[in-house]
Amino acid sequence: MLKKISTIALAALLTLPAMATAGSTNATSDLAAQVDRLTKELANLKAQMAAMKEGQGPATDMKAQKEIADLKSQMKALEDNQKEAFDDLDERSAAWDLASRVQLFGDFRARGDYYQNDLVSTPIDMQAWQQQAFLRVVGAGGNPYDRNTMLQDLGAQFQAGTLPMQSDDDMKNSSIFTNRFRLNMRVKATENVDFKGRLAMYKTWGTSTLPPNLTQFGYPSFDGTSSREPSDSILRVDRAFVNWNNIGGQPIWFSVGRRPTTDGPAAQIRMGLDERMATPTAYMDWPFDGISVGYAYANLFGMQDAPGRVRICYGRGFENSLQYDTTSVDLNDTDFAGVSWDIYSKGNKLAYLQSFMVFNAFNYPEFDDQATNDFYDFFLNGRQNVGDVLHTSGVYMDKWENLNYFVSAGWSRTMPDKDTGMFNDFVAQFNDPTYPANDDNEDGYNVWVGARYDMDDLGLKFGLEYNHGSQYWIGMTPGHDDMYSSKLATRGDVYEAYLIWDLPTGEAISKYAKTFMRFGYQHYDYDYTGGSDWNIKPYDIDKAEAETFGMLVPSIDKADQVYVTFEVYF
Repeated sequence: MLKKISTIALAALLTLPAMATAGSTNATSDLAAQVDRLTKELANLKAQMAAMKEGQGPATDMKAQKEIADLKSQMKALEDNQKEAFDDLDERSAAWDLASRVQLFGDFRARGDYYQNDLVSTPIDMQAWQQQAFLRVVGAGGNPYDRNTMLQDLGAQFQAGTLPMQSDDDMKNSSIFTNRFRLNMRVKATENVDFKGRLAMYKTWGTSTLPPNLTQFGYPSFDGTSSREPSDSILRVDRAFVNWNNIGGQPIWFSVGRRPTTDGPAAQIRMGLDERMATPTAYMDWPFDGISVGYAYANLFGMQDAPGRVRICYGRGFENSLQYDTTSVDLNDTDFAGVSWDIYSKGNKLAYLQSFMVFNAFNYPEFDDQATNDFYDFFLNGRQNVGDVLHTSGVYMDKWENLNYFVSAGWSRTMPDKDTGMFNDFVAQFNDPTYPANDDNEDGYNVWVGARYDMDDLGLKFGLEYNHGSQYWIGMTPGHDDMYSSKLATRGDVYEAYLIWDLPTGEAISKYAKTFMRFGYQHYDYDYTGGSDWNIKPYDIDKAEAETFGMLVPSIDKADQVYVTFEVYF
């Protein structure tokens, strides 16, 4: 009787969860019915045997003995079947328990872009010059691997006007198509410890490598762009971290791993998403590894129902690796540390502030290909630490009826080392190698505003955004999602208009489900050269210095980009 009750209870429990598919629901119901049927048949047989024995006494009749033997045989078969059904239930319940701990969801995006820019001036064909300079220096009995010798040749050819030049002062790609697939996972390890991760594949159509010139006006491939630049079909780890929540029974948590630091607020508005995608603002769009400790509160400074949370964060931007003590350049790790504060976060309203320091900033990181490292090594005289950077930004966003809106601002300050400097006058140093490094602190700022109006009846959302960056502004955005140039790193103005169409694809199967298309246009209007860089002085686009610099390093004056996406979240 006890086994029967336990069996029915177990079968009932198994039918309670809403299983993901109809097949699994049917299988659960069939198994529960089978166990219940076998239990009832076994009980009936036992009752029949008891009645037979009670009515006949000692079984002397051959027919009665045969009937009892048959009943015993049937009981044995039913008991074996019931045990097999219980074993099957045990195995399935263990599998269901494992499946219930793991959540999988993801997204797929197909994107097409048109891009064209106007450069400040026609740049030098560096590859052709290197080949010619190599032969000249060797022919003169010099060392073509000596940096100073090659720079002297570059300067001499520049003054003589004999450098090989590119064919034009503008660049264009009439179409580039990409596929991006991302798979998110959440797994409970214990009651208060969970793992969150995301794998990503981001591939360009028609090639299995990074397209040429894709990163010419931003960061070449390195740790801070991993999984954020289109290249091959490899599935890379985009995010992977563990949270230890409710420490000591308090709203305190500890988190460590590959951080969720890309597509932060208010980027989700123009991406057509309802939820915040990362902790820091979009001004800090940089994948990195690190640690955070946080505290959540329900009432801000005594104000009732004013929830928020504050975090202390640390991360590593560059690992200097094992070095000999006698290494001529004392290269230190580059680390991030700061505070991330959700001052108020409830519903659609978010007031957020962050401030962090970059300690021992590198002049350039360890890029993925040696040719790029060699190029930067030549122009920047080797990898070294150049100083510190202070970076502060905030955002306020909310929704009024059908209007989503935000206001965001950022401030950056460089604090260079005396011997290396930051924002150095590259043109002056090119003409005069003894020209001193810039050891002044330089401040930059950026403002970013935007709004999106939702027309739910039509399934349409229309948005506008504008941002402006000053001369010495630094956008920490190597992981940007603007294809060629990060708009939030621009020293000048960027205008963007977009339309989101929620596709009529039927009822959503899961809470993550979304299907939509985005149509957008971006116009870049630079006031100063560069962006996302603290090594070289940003030159005024309208000055002769910018034209000279643009010959040595391609620099954008204006750019236009049109994009269309087809996106599915599941």
